[in-house]
Amino acid sequence: MGARLGCQQRPSNPDTIQGPPEAPMEKDVDGCQDGAKTVPSARLGTEGTETQLDDFVGAHTDYNEEEEEQKYFRRKRLGVIKNVVAASLAGTLTYSVYLGLLQMQLILHYDETYREVKYSNIQLEDIDRKVLMGINVTPVAALLYTPILIRFFGTKWAMFLAVGIYALFVSSNYWERYYTLVPSAVAIGMVIVPLWASMGTYIMRMAQKYYEYVNYKEEQEKEKQRAPRDACNAYIIVFQTVFYSCFHLSFVCAQMPMVFFLNNYVYQLNHTLFAVKHCGTLSHGTLPGFNKTVLQSLPRSVNLIIVESALMAAAFLAMLVVLVLCGAAYRPMEEIDMRSIGWGNIFQLPFKHMRDYRLRHLFPLFIYSGFEVLFVCTGFSLNYGVCALGLERLAYLLMAYGFSASVCSSLALCMLRLRRHIPLLAGAFIHAVLLVTLFCWAPEPRYLAQAPLLYSIAALWGTGSALNKTGISILLGMLYKKKERQDFIFTIYHWWQALAIFTVYLWSGLPMKAKLSIMLLTLVVAVGTYLWMERKVARNVEVRLPRIPRPRHKTRGYRYLEDNSDDTGSDGDGDKEDDDRHPTEATREDELPKEDGEQLG
Repeated sequence: MGARLGCQQRPSNPDTIQGPPEAPMEKDVDGCQDGAKTVPSARLGTEGTETQLDDFVGAHTDYNEEEEEQKYFRRKRLGVIKNVVAASLAGTLTYSVYLGLLQMQLILHYDETYREVKYSNIQLEDIDRKVLMGINVTPVAALLYTPILIRFFGTKWAMFLAVGIYALFVSSNYWERYYTLVPSAVAIGMVIVPLWASMGTYIMRMAQKYYEYVNYKEEQEKEKQRAPRDACNAYIIVFQTVFYSCFHLSFVCAQMPMVFFLNNYVYQLNHTLFAVKHCGTLSHGTLPGFNKTVLQSLPRSVNLIIVESALMAAAFLAMLVVLVLCGAAYRPMEEIDMRSIGWGNIFQLPFKHMRDYRLRHLFPLFIYSGFEVLFVCTGFSLNYGVCALGLERLAYLLMAYGFSASVCSSLALCMLRLRRHIPLLAGAFIHAVLLVTLFCWAPEPRYLAQAPLLYSIAALWGTGSALNKTGISILLGMLYKKKERQDFIFTIYHWWQALAIFTVYLWSGLPMKAKLSIMLLTLVVAVGTYLWMERKVARNVEVRLPRIPRPRHKTRGYRYLEDNSDDTGSDGDGDKEDDDRHPTEATREDELPKEDGEQLG
């Protein structure tokens, strides 16, 4: 209309008209018709642009929402597997570096010629005693600060901090002095419990996350319903098995400095065991009569620096693995919520959790778990292995233990089909038979024909250790699925292990028969209390668990937009309502798995 009106009212210039008036009029009419034709073409151009925009911005014809969702959760599952493998690798590297360096340095410092020639005025023997004291005594206080440390830094960063302190311990051996070795030993003693507690919590969280990503459709459909209590048990079993299969290889990797470096300088057994009269059950203390000179030639300082640099590189690699490859265990808002319950509550909750009869009945099992791992590295390997085969075969004995423990950790997978107490009882039975055998057997000094029997005992001990440690971690994961409790539970477990290791450190001067008797008695008590616990769970006896306080939501800022802006009960464990139901304590419905009653039949 506007174009037509414009054509009719167009002013004419009389100076430009030279022909008859009809000609221009005809041209004007044609011009109006052309202008009228351009309006639909402009509309068509606009519609074409909108069509192209819709094609670019709108849903693609080939887009499959369900397929893309499957790809997304597949990537999430692969990320969880990557986290588990990375954490297992980091734990293996960290412990192998620590154990290998400590073993090498204790052997070097034991040799009196090495001490006199290289460090005559600094009393290395006294420093070594204080180093061992710092490593074994400091963890006794770990229960006071471990949960606070994990909640303050977060699970991943607590792991990273602990691995970094292990690397600091390695670096302190470049310059062996009292003011480098002893403080680093105290520091490493402080992070032993936080490291393994955060590792256990991390593997447990990965199992729960993997369950969520596998069953994401069910989570969407049944978001407001409780998940089955044993829903993620299969993933807990598999992930803990993977972790301990890798971790036990650290006993193998720790012997690399001994095999490839130190064995070139060690005397043969006829020299080192010349004054040894009794081995095994007849011995007292730590290998009495062992020669004070064990090195036939002193290693050059350059070679020692090369070995320590290789260990330092492995420790640094473990730090990088945790930093780069390990993802966060919790979402940022979940970590804030777990931290915001108050530091006083975080400090008290480990002690309050000990009122749960399930944990109290497992204390002897925790203690025995600490006894057996240190006994095989000290009492058995020295008073039986080295006494009969010589120091040069110590590494191979511990490698037999490590390989066996790594392979037999996979036996815990039988918990997918069998009742959960079977692997634990099988491991306890193997150790009981071996303890009775060691109690009755005293190998002859310097007699190599006993090597097959000693290697067999080491391998069988590794089998029992694998079933013990893997079974305990799986059991704790099955009993305590609520993510707000996991760091407290694993802290308690590893703290009791640390107390047991401290006890083994104190009894080093006892006769071997006394040590074996204490271990056998502890094992019998542990099995009895564990079966008693399973029987109480089967009878649905009420548990006494402390209430986890609700997060203290901030009233200003961007953190909380609504009262329920961050749902921390998204793990499907069905425990987020327990604070409303039980103002003082959570009881049977909170943490007692009803399916547990079927475990013993």
